[in-house]
Amino acid sequence: MRELVDLHMHSTFSDGVRTPAELVAMAKGLGLKAIAIADHDTVDGIDEALAAGAAAGVEVLPALEFSVAYGSFRDVHLLGYLLDHRDPQLQSILKEFRDRREARGEAIVGRINEKLATEGRAPISSAEAAALAGGALGRPHIAQVLMGKGYVRDMQDAFVRYLLPCDVPKRYFPMEEALATVQRLGGVAVLAHPTTITNERDTLNRIIDELCAMGLAGVEAFNNVCNEQESAFLLSCAEKKGLIWTGGSDYHGIEEGINMGTGKGGMAVPYSCVEALKRAQNRAA
Repeated sequence: MRELVDLHMHSTFSDGVRTPAELVAMAKGLGLKAIAIADHDTVDGIDEALAAGAAAGVEVLPALEFSVAYGSFRDVHLLGYLLDHRDPQLQSILKEFRDRREARGEAIVGRINEKLATEGRAPISSAEAAALAGGALGRPHIAQVLMGKGYVRDMQDAFVRYLLPCDVPKRYFPMEEALATVQRLGGVAVLAHPTTITNERDTLNRIIDELCAMGLAGVEAFNNVCNEQESAFLLSCAEKKGLIWTGGSDYHGIEEGINMGTGKGGMAVPYSCVEALKRAQNRAA
């Protein structure tokens, strides 16, 4: 049997519902050789994951998922693997983002409470949601509070009825800044779920070319938003451009039908992806 990995998942330090240690324990139970916990705009869960991985015999790759803006595209996601997550400058930059994320969470709760008032329902407390978050207050934590109050049936119901209508825009890293940061920290930059940027292949191909010139090293060819044809396109793209390819479930613990390691059921990412990331890091050193 091939040694398998999952190089994209989230913990309570961003918008997942399981702690880094719990994710490592799950990976161990599934027989995964390596994982990467790539929380949104924070590295605060990495040391916990590394310690748990060392104890459990699961290799943990330090990783980070940047929320990026590129041209007219917003909420582009860039994965930085094997970077120096303890770098003081990085910590300072991410703290600013975390503070802004906390303020966003508070603002979303405020908007939801306005909506609840019109429905004759008692308000929710941002403190309740924050207590569920290991790091920044995220929308899934607010959804859990709404579920606990009996205001919604499940996570999807919470998003449809409250979180999406009451959303507050996020702040994004400029792509140039995110790529330069990954390079400065000795990491490897990989474009997460590329087809969420655009499904128009000529446009996506051009964007990947532009990002390659700026330091992009790879694409996430296997993910939960790609079908088989799209994954084949991304693999071909990577081969033609000399890029590495990776894959991951983007597991948060809240999406029905998405599982660690296998995604929607058919994902099988080999350990050779980890080896490719390490080779890319060594070439850049």
